Amino acid sequence: MSVNTAIQLITREQAENAAKSAAAGKATATCSPALAKGPWEYDLAEALAGVPAYGPGASNADVAPAATPRQGQLPEEYKLASHGELDVRIRAAKEKLGSRAVILGHFYQRDEVIQYADFVGDSFQLANAALTRPDAEAIIFCGVHFMAETADILSTPEQAVILPNLAAGCSMADMADADSVEECWEQLEEIFGTEKDDAGRVPVIPVTYMNSSAALKAFCGRNGGIVCTSSNAKVVLEWAFERGQRVLFFPDQHLGRNTAKAMGVPLEQMPMWNPRKELGGNDEQALLDSRVILWHGFCSVHKRFNVGQIEKARADFPGVNVIVHPECPMEVVDAADSAGSTDFIKKAIAAATEPTTFAIGTEVNMVNRLAAEYPQHTIFCLDPVICPCSTMYRIHPGYLAWVLEELVEGRIVNRITVADNVQESARTALERMLAARP
Repeated sequence: MSVNTAIQLITREQAENAAKSAAAGKATATCSPALAKGPWEYDLAEALAGVPAYGPGASNADVAPAATPRQGQLPEEYKLASHGELDVRIRAAKEKLGSRAVILGHFYQRDEVIQYADFVGDSFQLANAALTRPDAEAIIFCGVHFMAETADILSTPEQAVILPNLAAGCSMADMADADSVEECWEQLEEIFGTEKDDAGRVPVIPVTYMNSSAALKAFCGRNGGIVCTSSNAKVVLEWAFERGQRVLFFPDQHLGRNTAKAMGVPLEQMPMWNPRKELGGNDEQALLDSRVILWHGFCSVHKRFNVGQIEKARADFPGVNVIVHPECPMEVVDAADSAGSTDFIKKAIAAATEPTTFAIGTEVNMVNRLAAEYPQHTIFCLDPVICPCSTMYRIHPGYLAWVLEELVEGRIVNRITVADNVQESARTALERMLAARP
């Protein structure tokens, strides 16, 4: 059963189906009944209110910046079409377009969308997958905004990168904006200066997580910095420590803290920078003594996981293997058996030769898909409540059908473009990441 189907059943309070789900050990609650609605209803509500929002789901309580992209109204025919009708239209459009279009689907996408993807993976895997299709005129990225930006940076100028719903942003990426990071950088330069030490290391190296805007990747490119993913964060921090006395890590505090802690950096040398406070809420000495300065950002999906959930999983399933994403809080990572990227989680399950019970701390769409793919194992999400990524959930088959049929008619809608000057510096930071090796 897909996450969307489960949400529909739960929301409609179909007691019989809920009882069956409970008996099977599956979640019978969702964090918001609004998840059962079509995403176009959120688009309309935001248009009427004049205020952007991330929509129901894990990021529902996060405040969206005023500049958050908004999606115009989806034509009525796509709102009214059944899933069966949309399926026929999507497959017909794909067949007509052939190699002219490639569809990329992130691990966290709903099943109703992922079934049409030519490639499935994490954000950077998908951007690289697009490079294998240079003949494609259009790259339809079923993910979120920063992912489409990265694809535009790495693809050719002739290729159009399309995001089916412009409102599919990322609350974590929005927690570090270019102006706030520039202001932080200026304050750090006043404290640290710009001179290299005796080992030739600069005072501070900026490191941005892949889950950030193209503008922040470009900032790192201009200032000797680099990009990291959840799978190579350790290698990237090693690269940065060779070149800098300390690191400014943004936007996800948890990935930065968990990675640096595993490398032996003491917690007292990892102060938090809150952009709403003077000196980020620190005194100068704490910053001077730092090795990693962590930005006050987080993923609302992975923030939902807690130690109590792990304790319950261990009590209910003795011998359970608990794997969590490194965007989870430190105490959750410490309590788990292992932590790693989405690709790490997938490979860990694929490598299990004996039937195993896995409790997974990452986005529920991916967890449910793994459970269906590996029926010999018992696989469940640590969070008992179905609460998908708010912004990934903004992508719906209706939007996919719309952008594909527009392409068939020779029209490109929802194109994501990164300015040339931003592309150049952002590509520099990405190339440094690709060149970094253990």
